[in-house]
Amino acid sequence: MLARLASRRFLEIRQAFRQSSQASRSLSTALNYHLDSPDNNPDLPWEFSEANKQKVKEILSHYPSNYKQSAVIPLLDLAQQQHGGWLPVSAMNAVAKVIEVAPIRVYEVATFYSMFNRSKVGKYHLLVCGTTPCMIRGSREIEETLLNHLGVKRNEVTSDGLFSVGEMECMGCCVNAPMITVADYSNGSEGYTYNYYEDITPKRVIEIIEMLRRGEKLPVSAS
Repeated sequence: MLARLASRRFLEIRQAFRQSSQASRSLSTALNYHLDSPDNNPDLPWEFSEANKQKVKEILSHYPSNYKQSAVIPLLDLAQQQHGGWLPVSAMNAVAKVIEVAPIRVYEVATFYSMFNRSKVGKYHLLVCGTTPCMIRGSREIEETLLNHLGVKRNEVTSDGLFSVGEMECMGCCVNAPMITVADYSNGSEGYTYNYYEDITPKRVIEIIEMLRRGEKLPVSAS
């Protein structure tokens, strides 16, 4: 029975890939190369806030002075928090300066991990799992429901700035596929939260969207 279900879903997935380039996996919130734009180019000044400069010192204190480059991930995460949930190239350059490496070394990390957003995202960034178990269990239908309900394409931000939809790699709970993550950037530089939702359905994702739109607090990491 499971084999028949998997076979049927595989055929549906393959057909979806053939019909629409939108179904192709992006593995990130942006392309793996950078194009300058008015709000994202290396000429724009960027530096850590005074409060975050203290956090930078605290982060670096966990690493030997000759291995500062090992702090690249927590520093990028801090920069992303400060910049409203995404990383402009000038922020990456600032991180490279702090850890004294060539900027390309920071770009390599930022383009590899899908948790780093290199284009603007909404206050609530909804991430659909794109790996095989979730796809077999209907993650494409979940993504289509989100995009259609919000009236955006993948990685676009709604006109009110509240929502965006992206894709994320395995969320580590394949037995309860499909899954989504709600990255909540509504607290700005005070930090953000990731909440995971299992056994998700099209009806449930719409309920989640409308709860967030009304300013209601979601249950933490529940289906």
